[in-house]
Amino acid sequence: MSARDALARGDLQAAGMAAQAMIRARPQDGEGYFLMAMTAAEAGQVGKALPMLERALACDRDNAEYLAQNARLLILLRRDGEAAEAARRALEQGSDDARTLDTVGCVLARLGDHETSVRPFEGAVAREPDNLDYRYNLAAACGFTGRVDAARGHYEAILAADPGNARSHYGLAILSRQMPEANHVARLEVATSRARDPQDLVRLRYALAKELEDIGEADRAFATLSTANADYKRQIRYDFAQDAAIFDAIEAAFSRVDPGARTGIPDASSIFVVGMPRTGTTLVDRILSSHAEVASTGELQAMPLAVKQAAGTRSRQVIDPETAQAAMAADPAKIGQLYLVRAAHHRPAGATRYVDKLPANFLHVGHIIRSLPNARIVCLRRNPMDTVWSNFRNLFATQSAYYAYSYDLLDTARYYARFDRLMAFWDRLYPGRVLQFGYEALVHDQEVETRRLLEHCGLSWDPACLAFHENRAAVATPSAAQVRRSLNAEGIGRWKTHAEGMAEVRSFFEAQGIPID
Repeated sequence: MSARDALARGDLQAAGMAAQAMIRARPQDGEGYFLMAMTAAEAGQVGKALPMLERALACDRDNAEYLAQNARLLILLRRDGEAAEAARRALEQGSDDARTLDTVGCVLARLGDHETSVRPFEGAVAREPDNLDYRYNLAAACGFTGRVDAARGHYEAILAADPGNARSHYGLAILSRQMPEANHVARLEVATSRARDPQDLVRLRYALAKELEDIGEADRAFATLSTANADYKRQIRYDFAQDAAIFDAIEAAFSRVDPGARTGIPDASSIFVVGMPRTGTTLVDRILSSHAEVASTGELQAMPLAVKQAAGTRSRQVIDPETAQAAMAADPAKIGQLYLVRAAHHRPAGATRYVDKLPANFLHVGHIIRSLPNARIVCLRRNPMDTVWSNFRNLFATQSAYYAYSYDLLDTARYYARFDRLMAFWDRLYPGRVLQFGYEALVHDQEVETRRLLEHCGLSWDPACLAFHENRAAVATPSAAQVRRSLNAEGIGRWKTHAEGMAEVRSFFEAQGIPID
């Protein structure tokens, strides 16, 4: 019995024994070390697997399969730079193995290089056209890169083979706006009625709600979303007190700092676009990255991870009250250096400036200012009612703690209120350092607001910023379809379609003194 056969069957004990026998018989051959590494990785022992993979590569440094799996493990350990190098070396070597090609594509996608990921995904599908996981990865990459017709074709091919495939139903629903005469509502209703897996059910309900809203059936869309979110909130057992404690800890920690201290790194290449999700952060990223001097790096985890690493806390959460407190003892220059090293792996070659548009970086504004005092920060603001509705109606990464609030309207309103309070806190502590940039103002006077944005970021005028919708760079957010159209007011006041269902949210904001008009 070979180690590969045992691995394929999931018999890790047999696979490990066979791999050890290979190493004893042929210690100069990389295959035994590679299969030992894969056995350890399958057992969840990534730290043990990586040295074995390095032994395999020492024997055969240009093996594309070894390089691809090495890149995958490095990504899991958040060693993005090394992962990028290994993935690109694997791509250069070439491979006829579908799994290797798909793995390379997945690593590139995790690194935000969706354009380059298309080629290995296409290769994987060409070699194993019936593998639905490979085809889904290609479909998603096509969607992110604006290949809408190709994405639609791949999603439909998946659904022809697996009519209940929830990921593909959802991907197809958000790919473009549906029309009354052409939509998938009936098919989605059937798939939803048959779904049993909770993750599948939440995706299908979100897809159905999105298409119902597209075709003007607002009441049914609201009811479908409410059911989806209520069920999912119960599953994850979210309590707003979890996020409130983080806000409290951040405000308490920074209340004790000297705002005039200058101890960070003078690098001025970073532009941070922050704010509540679904408020226009992707739009502003596209505007800025249309400038000749600016590139987009997408939503980097570089700053949260730099703060976490500098804090040295052992909790599994990237941000929690303990980390918020402990990070204050770290040298701001160290945080800045850790950030720049992580961000460098995502910067396109030759870019003078770059945009990091992780919305949740609003939690880290204080660390950004202390560690990178010359960085520019833009915070997107949008009508709070539209913000709540847009968060509630969009399915974020279901495993991410960042968005756990979004499955309940009032939780989202509470989160917005704390976001609003924290941004006011940053403004008092560091006046003028963050540009509060209004989505509605941008829509109503695009050129004036774009000039104000560029001026704050220290950029000269570039008319290409007005034609952001012609920017062909990949978009891996729910805004992918919107930002490929010219600016319009469709999203302003959308909450009013659901005014009755959002009455409690409106009353909450009024009680908090937060203007909603």
